[in-house]
Order: sequence, then structure tokens, then C-alpha cells
Amino acid sequence: MCSSDLHGLLIVDKPAGWTSHDVVAKLRKILGVRKVGHAGTLDPDATGLLPICVGSATRIVEYLIEIPKAYRVQLKLGEETDTEDASGQVIKRYELREIPDSEIQAVVKRFQGEIQQVPPMFSAIRKNGRRLYKYARAGEEVHREARTVTIYDIRNLQCEFPYISFEVRCSKGTYIRSLCRDIGRELGVGAHLTELRRTESATFTEKDAHP
Repeated sequence: MCSSDLHGLLIVDKPAGWTSHDVVAKLRKILGVRKVGHAGTLDPDATGLLPICVGSATRIVEYLIEIPKAYRVQLKLGEETDTEDASGQVIKRYELREIPDSEIQAVVKRFQGEIQQVPPMFSAIRKNGRRLYKYARAGEEVHREARTVTIYDIRNLQCEFPYISFEVRCSKGTYIRSLCRDIGRELGVGAHLTELRRTESATFTEKDAHP
């Protein structure tokens, strides 16, 4: 079968250290197909499901990204970073206090449903025609409008102070880094994302994924 006959959907289990574009570029070489795209960016440090569309299947990318996604998340209380995850520089430290699990549970549950979320500076969103991460790399911070996103469910919350882990199912456009930031601020001690794995995307789950 020649490469031009390759069309379809491949669910990749992305490793840490790879960008979503790295995966696409690698598969273009392996498959010998020019038309390859992904349905939903994962940050380089994140792992998990990355749906890859090949050939004529690239036409359905815009539909796949509309489907809710699920993640396993770990955050660390007490510090905020410029990237809102562990890859960034600490920009603010808080004096940690012992927080009862019941208080953490109550605060986290406030984020379920339709919420307003300010996206991170280190993101590909455009502001005045320029990507936000380009402003951030230049040391500039610009105003970002809050966007409406939906947190359908937060479950299996566990607290091992100063770490909190949970599973979340959310809409397109949700930044889990920013969700962790906002949970930390609501608790009054700050936070940043330390681990992220996408466990569901485009209705596929981890059992469907290929390394």
C-alpha cells in the first residue's frame, strides 16, 4: 500500500518531553504521509492520549477537539510559577498552613460546572496578533480576557500535603494549569501543576492508545 492510501485515526500515548508537533512530525516520517494533524495540544511535560488524524481524516479534527477530555492531575500547594506548572520559575511563595481535607474538598468542588478562566501567559492564544507565550518570553505580561469553560466532573481527590491529586473531565479550551493556579489561590496558598496525564480524548481511553 502506498503512503497516499493511508487515512485514519491513530491514538498515541504521548511521552513526556515531546511536543504535540514533535509527534506529528515523527509520524509524517514513519508513515510517509504529509497530511497529519493532532486533535488537541498536550504540553511537553504532559503525557497521555493524543489523537492523530492521517490523510483525509484530518477533516474531522475540528469535530474531535469539541469532545470533552479527561485528565489525571497533581498540583503542589505553596508556590506559583510563571508557566503555572513545574517547568517554570517560582514567582511567588506562600506561607503554608495545614488545610483540612474537608476544606480542600469544598474548594475544589466550587470549580465544577461552567466557570470563568483566565488563560496562562505561556499559551498559544493570540493577543493583538501575537502569541501570548511570545509576550511571556519577552518578560511582558498582558491582560487576558477570562473565557467560559466547563468542568464536568472532579473525582478521586486525594490530599498528601502539600500535594493534591484528582481526576477531571472538562470542555475544550480548559487549561488544567490555570485550574490548579485558581484552586491554590482560592485556598489562599497558591499552587502549580506538577503532573498531568490525559486519560480520555475523542471518546478514546488509555486502552486504545499506542506508545
